[in-house]
Amino acid sequence: MSFDEQLQHLVTEALREDVGDGDHSTLSSIPADAKGKAVLKIKEAGVLAGVVVAEKIFRIKEPDVVFTPFMSDGDAMKPGDKAFEVMAPVHTILQCERLVLNCMQRMSGIATLTRQYTSLLEGYHTRLLDTRKTTPNFRLLEKEAVRIGGGVNHRFGLYDMIMLKDNHIDYAGGLEKAINGAWEYVQEKKPGLKIEVETRSLEEVRQVMTIGKNKVFRVMLDNFQPAQVAEAVKLIDGAFETEASGGINLSTIQEYAATGVDYVSVGALIHQARSLDLSLKAVTE
Repeated sequence: MSFDEQLQHLVTEALREDVGDGDHSTLSSIPADAKGKAVLKIKEAGVLAGVVVAEKIFRIKEPDVVFTPFMSDGDAMKPGDKAFEVMAPVHTILQCERLVLNCMQRMSGIATLTRQYTSLLEGYHTRLLDTRKTTPNFRLLEKEAVRIGGGVNHRFGLYDMIMLKDNHIDYAGGLEKAINGAWEYVQEKKPGLKIEVETRSLEEVRQVMTIGKNKVFRVMLDNFQPAQVAEAVKLIDGAFETEASGGINLSTIQEYAATGVDYVSVGALIHQARSLDLSLKAVTE
């Protein structure tokens, strides 16, 4: 499915969860034909994310809304800024309000943290990847927020790349069986699907160098110290893409980047991000 199709599904299900058999607060107090205006106000500094998503949420509910953006996704924001204004039936504004805020607050928090990481990589070859350590049924927008913050999306799910992690390798009976099995599967079932292999030691890197030639496209160096990453990158010498993973944080990311590794993956971009404070306020004449 396309991004828009996935977003349509996410929004439809989220509104169904929230509205249930009716937004009785609004139904009981606001005439059905009432029109209104609201503005998204910034209350905390960071990187703005979710403006495009907010417009789509309103339009999924009411295609004829008038949506006027004042800022764009990826912009630096500060308290007092206004991100957008929306004019729509009041029922639409009130039913979409919490979903818009939940998405934008979460996305802005992730984009802000991602920007902190990517700013530390300026001048280095290394690029920043996210992971699948995401919130179930909200991955679409968490990964979009990483992209807005300057990071690179890793595989979206289990279906768009083969990643042979430690458990796959152990259950398969070792690196050779896992890699060869994956390669045969790709040739038969999913031509073109890429294979990444996790390694836990320099010895395993050497094994992949032998077994994975013309089969593997990227080697993950899991829980390697920077000095070990540097040694592995030198050993691989461009034969595969390289990715360092495991416990990398704001304090250590530049040490890893200095090794020349192609990518660092950081699960904390999503699971440790803090939502930022935004509000959607009615504009009354």
